[in-house]
Amino acid sequence: MPGRLTLGAARRIALAAQGVGRPRPQQVTMRHVQAEIDRVAQFQIDSVNVAVRAHYMPLFTRLGSYDTALLRRAGEDDPRRLFEYWGHAASLIDARLHPALRWRMGRFEARGGTRAEAILRERPALREEILAQMDADGALGPRAFAGDEVRDRSHWGWNWSDAKHVLEYLFDIGEVAVAGRNSSFERRYDRAERVLPAHVRAEPELDHATAHDVLVGRAARALGVADLEALSAYFYLKKDAVRAAIGRLVARGELEPVHVAGLEAQHWLWHEARRPRSWHAAALVSPFDSLAFERGRLAGLFGTHYRIEIYVPPAQRRYGYYVYLFFLGDAPAARVDLKADRGRGVLRVRAAWLEPHADAQETARALAPELQAMAGWLGFGEVAVDPVGTLAAALAGRV
Repeated sequence: MPGRLTLGAARRIALAAQGVGRPRPQQVTMRHVQAEIDRVAQFQIDSVNVAVRAHYMPLFTRLGSYDTALLRRAGEDDPRRLFEYWGHAASLIDARLHPALRWRMGRFEARGGTRAEAILRERPALREEILAQMDADGALGPRAFAGDEVRDRSHWGWNWSDAKHVLEYLFDIGEVAVAGRNSSFERRYDRAERVLPAHVRAEPELDHATAHDVLVGRAARALGVADLEALSAYFYLKKDAVRAAIGRLVARGELEPVHVAGLEAQHWLWHEARRPRSWHAAALVSPFDSLAFERGRLAGLFGTHYRIEIYVPPAQRRYGYYVYLFFLGDAPAARVDLKADRGRGVLRVRAAWLEPHADAQETARALAPELQAMAGWLGFGEVAVDPVGTLAAALAGRV
């Protein structure tokens, strides 16, 4: 017989599992960064830099102002705690999960029909030429390969060079890894054995079932309580494989079936999940945060129908271009469209919207210091609120 949770209890479990709303340290150290890696397992990467790059924001959400060099060190300096690969899209992932993702690398190698394979048939020496230059010069950017040709810009897509296609293929199959990113946010590639920690490389590859048990277990731990959709989406896993892993984790006592009041889908509770009686978050959450990965979960647990509107024509946007959720208590209370005006040193709130259940003055009073803290973290001296949205007037009066 499945256990039962109220919707409020499920919300608090989810927030506690994600660490959104926990007390923040006075000074953030690598120990705190490692604790968040342990907690959420990955930080999604996105190229949009309208406010701050996506992978930096989750640590601010959970820890407050911190030196971003800590995250760079975790992902680029030995011994690396994070490695870049395909988790929930491109992500910085806990390096200890590398053995559980090798099956994905094998799938990339086995699938065939890629542009890189076609290029290598035409230019069979290219792979070894790239690796030889990598060995001679170290980590290699896609435009640093001496034998590369001028890129064909006639196609509407990425217009990748041959070398870029091959480098990405070698990255997909695990032969090379990302050593870091350059100032243009382009990947720098090196042989995987020079990037991954020795203890990670020494771990044996896991079979498909065991790997899924590990990944679904990490997703369940990070989510606290979740349905099949959310458990599958966390690392972009196939639902049939996730369903089988759930069965094994339930049999081992690591997952407990639960019914969440008001929600139809079957949920599962992580066996070590905290069950707080109250929760008092006051945190900005980016569109690419692991708390917001699965939009159906946001709608079901938190009553928030959220869609990112970057690709929506401006006239059709409802809330703005790059909208953050502001969690207050145990649910989102507002949405703010944020832009870093780096030339003027201003964090600009281009629109501020109140959620239907929230109080404008209470929300503005809690949101203003969080925006000011974010501005300070980014090195800005001011928060400016544009007169757009149902919360704009109240928020402007607070900042």
